[in-house]
Amino acid sequence: MNTFGCIGCGNMGSAILGGLESQKNISLIGYDPSGNVPCTACDSNIELAQQADFILLAVKPDYVETVLEDIQPALTKDKVIISIAAGVSMETLIKHSGGNCPVIRCMPNTPAMVGEGIFAFCFEDPSLTEVQQTAIQTMFKQLGQVMVLPESKFNAFTAIAGCGPAYVLYFIEAVTEAAVSVGFHRNDATEMAINLFKGTTRLADESDHHLSVLREMVCSPAGVTIAAVNHMDRTAIRGNIIDSIFKAQDRGVEMSK
Repeated sequence: MNTFGCIGCGNMGSAILGGLESQKNISLIGYDPSGNVPCTACDSNIELAQQADFILLAVKPDYVETVLEDIQPALTKDKVIISIAAGVSMETLIKHSGGNCPVIRCMPNTPAMVGEGIFAFCFEDPSLTEVQQTAIQTMFKQLGQVMVLPESKFNAFTAIAGCGPAYVLYFIEAVTEAAVSVGFHRNDATEMAINLFKGTTRLADESDHHLSVLREMVCSPAGVTIAAVNHMDRTAIRGNIIDSIFKAQDRGVEMSK
């Protein structure tokens, strides 16, 4: 049985632990200075590193180097570090772990909290074995989609899928405000907007039609929908969304270390 340990049991760390809880042949342990740990708790970072086969670093990027240096004496080749800290490079992970064990860079997104996440993994550390890679992919597929990407793609992935839930929620909020403005009570407006996105994404996922064809199905000639879509085109909504993602990617490059 493998032991999976999580250092930093905030929202994402706890979500990952929760998603792994039902899996057989995995024992879960955690450490958080706050003491809020949703599984068997360790008393320190080093104690967790000594016991765990897979060590998830779910701490803020500014704390990664310190944590790695704290646990470095407990790291061996049969352990694996998995870091979900945004902007912290493979080079930094390897340097501050002393090269004592394989390291993996991972970028999740918040829908992992409900088992619908997207996880990007970088498996470029040459000391990582195929057995370890397979074990990690098997574990995380229970929490959503798993993608294996080169590190060079991580800033782009973060700008799209990592930041993406904020974009979608921003649009849901806008639809909700519009619904309130035309007379719906806020609770009804919120429920309607959420179900609008839920139903549409399911339609897009299950349909064989291209996204553009599905959109065109709603746009009757001289109708209300095409009037709205034309307004979005005139005000460059599509271009602004694309440019916003480019801005996020540029910021990710600036933050990388």
